[in-house]
Amino acid sequence: MDFTHLHVHTEYSLLDGACRISEAPRLAKSMGMDALAMTDHGAMYGAVAFYESCKAAGVKPVFGCEVYVARRSRHDKTAGLSDKPYHLVLLAENQTGYLNLMRLVSTGFLEGFYYRPRVDLETLARYSEGLIALTACLEGELSVKIMEGNIQAAGEALGRYLDIFGRNNLFIELQRNGVPGQDDVNAALIELSKRFGVPLVATNDCHYLTREDAGPHEVLLAIQTGTNLNDPKRLSFTGDQFYLKSPLEMAALFHDLPEAVANTGAIARRCNVELDIGKVHLPEYPLKPGETASEVLRQKAYEGFRRRFGERNDTVRVERLERELRMIDNMGYSSYFLIVEDFVSYAKKQGIAVGPGRGSAAGSLVAYCLGITNTDPIEYDLVFERFLNPERVTMPDIDIDFQDDRRDEVIEYVRRKYGEDRVAQIITFGTMAARAVVRDVGRALSIPYAEVDRIAKMIPAQPGMTLKKAMELSPELSAASQNREVRRLLDVAAKLEGMPRHPSIHAAGIVIGKGPLWDYVPLARTQDGVVVTQFPMEDLETLGLLKMDFLALRTLTVIQRAVKLAEHDTGDRVDIDAIPLDDGPTYDLLSRGESMGVFQLESGWVRDFLKELKPGRLEDIIAAIALCRPGPMQQIPEYLRARRGTPHYLHPLLEPVLKETYGVLVYQEQILRLVNVVAGFTLGEADILRRAVGKKKLDLLLESEKRFIGGAVANGVPEDIAREIFDLILKFANYGFSKNHAAPYALIAYQTAYLKANYPKQFMAALLSSVAGIHNKVGIYLEEARRLGLGVLGPSVNRSRVEFSVEGEAIRYGLGGIKNVGEALAHAIVEERQARGEYASLEDLVARLDSRLLHKKALESLIRCGALDELGTRFENLSRLPEVLESRPKGTQGQPSLFGFEPLPGPAPSKPGAKKAPAEEKVSLEVRLSWERELLGMYLSGHPLAKYADFLKKHATPIAELESSHDGSDVSIGGRISTIKRVITKAGDEMAFITVEDDFDSIEVIVFPKLFARAKEIVTKDSVVLVRGRLEEQEETRRILARDLAPVQKLMESGESRGKQYSR
Repeated sequence: MDFTHLHVHTEYSLLDGACRISEAPRLAKSMGMDALAMTDHGAMYGAVAFYESCKAAGVKPVFGCEVYVARRSRHDKTAGLSDKPYHLVLLAENQTGYLNLMRLVSTGFLEGFYYRPRVDLETLARYSEGLIALTACLEGELSVKIMEGNIQAAGEALGRYLDIFGRNNLFIELQRNGVPGQDDVNAALIELSKRFGVPLVATNDCHYLTREDAGPHEVLLAIQTGTNLNDPKRLSFTGDQFYLKSPLEMAALFHDLPEAVANTGAIARRCNVELDIGKVHLPEYPLKPGETASEVLRQKAYEGFRRRFGERNDTVRVERLERELRMIDNMGYSSYFLIVEDFVSYAKKQGIAVGPGRGSAAGSLVAYCLGITNTDPIEYDLVFERFLNPERVTMPDIDIDFQDDRRDEVIEYVRRKYGEDRVAQIITFGTMAARAVVRDVGRALSIPYAEVDRIAKMIPAQPGMTLKKAMELSPELSAASQNREVRRLLDVAAKLEGMPRHPSIHAAGIVIGKGPLWDYVPLARTQDGVVVTQFPMEDLETLGLLKMDFLALRTLTVIQRAVKLAEHDTGDRVDIDAIPLDDGPTYDLLSRGESMGVFQLESGWVRDFLKELKPGRLEDIIAAIALCRPGPMQQIPEYLRARRGTPHYLHPLLEPVLKETYGVLVYQEQILRLVNVVAGFTLGEADILRRAVGKKKLDLLLESEKRFIGGAVANGVPEDIAREIFDLILKFANYGFSKNHAAPYALIAYQTAYLKANYPKQFMAALLSSVAGIHNKVGIYLEEARRLGLGVLGPSVNRSRVEFSVEGEAIRYGLGGIKNVGEALAHAIVEERQARGEYASLEDLVARLDSRLLHKKALESLIRCGALDELGTRFENLSRLPEVLESRPKGTQGQPSLFGFEPLPGPAPSKPGAKKAPAEEKVSLEVRLSWERELLGMYLSGHPLAKYADFLKKHATPIAELESSHDGSDVSIGGRISTIKRVITKAGDEMAFITVEDDFDSIEVIVFPKLFARAKEIVTKDSVVLVRGRLEEQEETRRILARDLAPVQKLMESGESRGKQYSR
């Protein structure tokens, strides 16, 4: 039977289509179809994946889109009219049609977006060549006008489409899937077909693959609309007929119109589009007449070489430079290097901090000479083949870090340089992962939240976790699935798992095109106005488009600010790229484990490792960064033993490779060197072997093992030793860290440690400014400042800057870090003070600042945290606040609050005209501390846990540092119980969910029935307890499953560190 589905919605009709791209082509092939269309709503997100899936299944892909057509103009955005566009199905007949389809859907987003991406008749006419149009479903213009009873208008619309597409390229679409009113519309459409001579085509508007998928699809629609299946007003499809029917089913459905069925095959045969996969479309660096990219690159590289190394005769580096330049030229990447060098150079000239490099590009001497990276690959033995491998041709990947508050300036420069139409950011999709899809489906099925939450938490919180894996790994989940309701929840969730939920922007990716991007990829625009590709990163690479990562690194902003503060405060001009790498105070600081705030080295267990390591050179920091990872950390004991004793080598050939790490495999690059030295592989071949191990390619591994053993034996290595070395490679390659990554990281770590050791006040002020508003971090770093002997001064409207600043031997809290204040108000306070002098009173402050910024909630927050203490006590200012706001000059009066505000604890504010509160009245210390903790993330007026500080420091981990612990870790924390929620289990036992907070952060602790029964008397509000238990991570949050719970006071009195009487 000659039938092809031409109207199909994949999962990229977001939360509407459920025909999985990975399955639909195989299903179509199994039913005897040789082609299949993809026609998602308004976009082409899944086009590349669809193409690859069709090719793998032996099915011809037909590219299409069900576009939204504005009722008038795409520029018309009138509520109530413009938000209800018509539908129209477009199919690409040839390469020109595919190009025009990309331009159409791009225009819909870039120019016509109003609730949905819309095109109009003018756009359709401009880009109609090579396209076949189908009149779509009941939302198509013809069907809408027919249902409105206006057959004449339907005919006029058909005439307009005929003018645009021509008689050979327009088909009237018929569907028979049981929707009320559809038969009447079809009858009218058939009459229009006869009258205008426009052929019919049969489709099924497929939204799911099988009839059994209709139920899960209804759940998907409920997730889209935020409703549940019990809501009678929810969006719903009628019946269960919107599936990928077989040709026989479609023939039976349209038995009276065989030509409508036959036309599907005729259309599919006409549609022949191939994607340009395997070809690279690199942008071109602008050159002067007569120049070539390779010549300009060579010239710039040697200029940089002389800047870096002078005129010395350095044959090793010259030979390396020549080898790299030849390889770059042969692979066609000269322009790429010039483009990166250009925007990195621009950033540096603008005073924008640029990182020393990141990732495999650090192994390139050319990149180092161009100033793209700042770690000499010869000095640190970094491997170029990790970056460019002639034996594994892939797109180059240079990741560049910029200071986080100025990254967008560099992106904007690239847009200006290469053209707005050639530069875009990259789309990515949030998907319905295992835990998330269970929660989504549970809501749609109206299952109580507590039950859904209980089931979701049974799914292990591990990257890449699926429901299938979870059923195998979690006995709890497997047992729970025996319940009928839970089984239904999991079955429906499995049907929807992994589908894209919403689009977002890739954190760093930018694509630059050789020509206008919409000639290669359709474009979209986010709600924030950012132009993005409709294809995700992996698909862009498949199409040969160049992706670059413009990464925002907060640490670079910290370094930049610290250097400026150092110059302002001391007169020292610190060139951070020229600081000595043998600075004694820096290594002393690291050897003491005082690396809080130091890039990559601040977690508790890393600080402990540094105390044992006692680094004395940059290579030690590189090793520390490579070893302090979840996998490599198991090598730490052996590394320390070998460093203190005599290294052991399986064979003398290993010594040159492993000498720098005392005979221990630490870096991935050592595998490359080892395979090269022991078995004679080239470095390129060795990198292929390393990747094969990581991806578990068994056929390649078996072949490589045979070759490795043979090469090693030929090189004088006994076969048993050769096998032992190969086994070591297999074990290590799964978790080893790249030295090309670790070396630039180590340089940044050293730079931050240098600033902390030599300019501690300036460094800590810059560090605190970088985390303003992240109160648990602010608290930890302020405590570190105190430990360094620095004073901590509270915020002040007359003393503070926007950012944290140095004041004598102390750090002053920045106004921008106060909760509910924000940077705009902080800047206004400081600028007004600098322009007209200090604030004399609360009234003076209120009168001088715009009420749209200084609204009621912000003003109350300033008072409560102590920023107005020099203008009166907190009690006085809060009591007078309503009167002051009421008397504010009318010209500055706006909304008293931009947010809803609840009454504050403490004194009741006075009414206008009421007697002024007596000065001796004040806010209690307890209330002041709670306000400071809430608004500043720290205590200024005192320390509720001060008397327990020494004990907790010895026996407990700060709660904020648990972020560096892993799911399932045994942890110990201490603090005050701030909230208690008692619950009764199904078995009738009492348990509790409590919140424990220390000086800077808080965490939920679950006290199960057995422990709660024993510890009931101390589970009271404000009790200070030591908790031991297992850390559990669930998505973005952490909690502790308590094993022990004991009152700190008793433990201190008894000299114990755990309460045995409260063990579970």
